[in-house]
Amino acid sequence: MYAPERQQEILRLAQESGRVDVLSLAEEFQVTAETVRRDLKALDQAGLLRRVHGGAIPAGRLGFEPGLAERDAVAADEKDRIARAALAELPADGNVIVDAGTTTARLAAALPVETALTVVTHALPVAARLADHPGVALHLVGGRVRPRTRAAVDAWALGAYAEVNADVVFLATNGFSPASGLTTPDLAEAAVKRAVIKAARRVVLLADSGKFGQEHFARFGDLTDVDLLITDTGLGPDDARSIESRGTEVVRA
Repeated sequence: MYAPERQQEILRLAQESGRVDVLSLAEEFQVTAETVRRDLKALDQAGLLRRVHGGAIPAGRLGFEPGLAERDAVAADEKDRIARAALAELPADGNVIVDAGTTTARLAAALPVETALTVVTHALPVAARLADHPGVALHLVGGRVRPRTRAAVDAWALGAYAEVNADVVFLATNGFSPASGLTTPDLAEAAVKRAVIKAARRVVLLADSGKFGQEHFARFGDLTDVDLLITDTGLGPDDARSIESRGTEVVRA
C-alpha cells in the first residue's frame, strides 16, 4: 500500500472511531510506528487530523463530546481497575464528592456494602448507583442537566458546591497533560469541575491513559491541582515521572 492510500485509510478510521493510536495503526498496516508517525504528521500538516499523545483525532474535534454510552464502552477494563484502586482513597466515615464521569460512576458502583460515607454528587448516573446503598448518605446537587453527560451544571450547582467542604473529590476529565492541564468540551461542565476542586481538601483524579495528551475546549485546572492521579499502565513510566515531578502522585492500576 502506498503512503497516500494508507493515509486515506487512517483518516477514515479516525473519523469513524474518533481517535487512532500509533501502535494499533502500525499493526493494522504492518508498518513501523515511525512510518505511522510520519503519516500522522502529514495528515496533521494538511489540517485533516490533530496529533495527540500516542495518536491523533480528527481536526476540529476539540469540542467533540461522545455520548455517555459510547464513552463508558471505551477502556472499560482500565476504568474498572482504576475504580477498584480508588477505593483505597475513601476516607473512613468521611464525606466525598463524586464528579460526573464514566470512571467515577464505576467507583460509585464498586463501593462495598459496608461503606459508611456522605456522598455529594451532581451526576445522575452516580446518584442512581448510590441511591439504595445502605451506608451512604447521598446528597444530590441540582441544576440544569446536560443530556450528554447527565450532570447538573450552572448557577444552582455552583452555589451548592460553594457550601461544601469535603474530605476528597473523585474528579473526572476528558483530557489531561502537563502542558494543557485538565480539559473538557463544555464550559458549563468545566465551571462545575472547578467548583468541586475548590470544595475538597484532597483531589483524586480518575482518568484512563487514553486521555493523556488529549486537549479539549474548556480548561478547568492544572495537574498541580491534583494530589493523586489514578490511571492505568498504558501511561508510560516516563510520563508518570514527568507528572510526579510537578507534585502529583501517580498510581498506575
